[in-house]
Amino acid sequence: MKKILVTGGAGFIGSHTVVELHHAGYEPIIVDNLSNSSKSALEGIEKIIGASVPFYQIDCNDEYAMNTVFEENPEIDGVIHFAAFKAVGESVAEPVKYYHNNIGSLTVLLRVMYKYDVNDLVFSSSCTVYGEPDKLPVAEDAPTKPANSPYGFTKQVCEQLINDAVNAQERLGAVLLRYFNPIGAHPSAYIGELPLGTPNNLVPFLTQTAKGKRDTLTVFGKDYPTQDGTCIRDYIHVVDLAKAHVKSLDWLHQNAEKGAEVFNVGTGKGNSVLEVINTFTETTNTSLNWTYGPKRAGDVTAVYADATKINTFLGWEATLSLADALNDAWNWEQLIGEK
Repeated sequence: MKKILVTGGAGFIGSHTVVELHHAGYEPIIVDNLSNSSKSALEGIEKIIGASVPFYQIDCNDEYAMNTVFEENPEIDGVIHFAAFKAVGESVAEPVKYYHNNIGSLTVLLRVMYKYDVNDLVFSSSCTVYGEPDKLPVAEDAPTKPANSPYGFTKQVCEQLINDAVNAQERLGAVLLRYFNPIGAHPSAYIGELPLGTPNNLVPFLTQTAKGKRDTLTVFGKDYPTQDGTCIRDYIHVVDLAKAHVKSLDWLHQNAEKGAEVFNVGTGKGNSVLEVINTFTETTNTSLNWTYGPKRAGDVTAVYADATKINTFLGWEATLSLADALNDAWNWEQLIGEK
C-alpha cells in the first residue's frame, strides 16, 4: 500500500479524506497541530475503518518536525496538503496570521518533499481564487481576480508557488483542487465538521442553532443581486469531496508527465443561503430561528462550479445531494454531545 501524508488530516475535509484513502487501499499518515481540530476525529476515523492511523501532532511550519515525519516514514509516496487557516472574515481581521500559516506551511512542505524525493502533491485550494466571477458557472480558465480577502489571496499565492515549483522541478507533479463549499458529515456520524468556538461556516452554525446551542442564525445580507437577495454558493458533500482527492492521487500516479493541473470540485449548481435553510428545515423536519444581518467583508455575491474538467479528466462527479449533506450534518450534530 502506498503511504500518503495528509496534513490537516484531523480536520473536517482531511478526516473524511483519510477514510476514503483507506477504502481505496492507501495508507494515510496524519500530521495536524490540532489548532482547529480535535483528537476525537482520530477516534471517529478508527471507528469507521477499524484501524488506527499514524498521527503526528506537529505544525507544518516546523521544518525540523516535518523532516522527522519523512525520516520515520521513508515510504511516503505522496502528500495531500490541507493544513491552513480558512475563515474569510478572520483573515480580514488577522491577515498576518493567514500569510504566515498558509503560505509558510506550503513553503516548508515543498522543501521537505524535495529533500526526500516525494513528487506527488494534492493541494487544497479554493474557489475564492476567482473573486467575483464574470461568468457563471465558473470554469478553471476563468481569470483569477484580485482576491476579496487575505484568505483568498493566500490560496492564489500558494497556487502560484506550486506552479513555479513544478516548472522548476521536472519530477514534481501537482493537482490543485479548487473547492466550492464543503458541507455534511460521514453517514456513520462518527466524523463531521467540528468548529472550535463560534462557527465561521453556514451549516455548522445552522445545525447548532437548530439544536439550541445558538439562539439565532444570522443571514449576512439580504440585498445581493440574486433571486432572493442572499448569497449563492455551490455546496458539496464532504464525502464526495474526499473522493476527489483519491481520484487526484490515482491520476498523478498514472501520469508520468504530470505538471500541475487545476480542477474545480463542486456540484455545478448554486444554492442561496435561504434555499439551504429551507432545504434543511424540510429535510430534517426541524424549526430554525434566523434573522438578517449586515453583509460580511470579503463575501462575493455568487459562485458555483463548472465541473466538466474534473468529470472528464478524473472520472469524478458529485453524487450526493444538498439534502443528503444537510441530513448527515444534522445527524452528526445530534450525536456530538453523546460522544
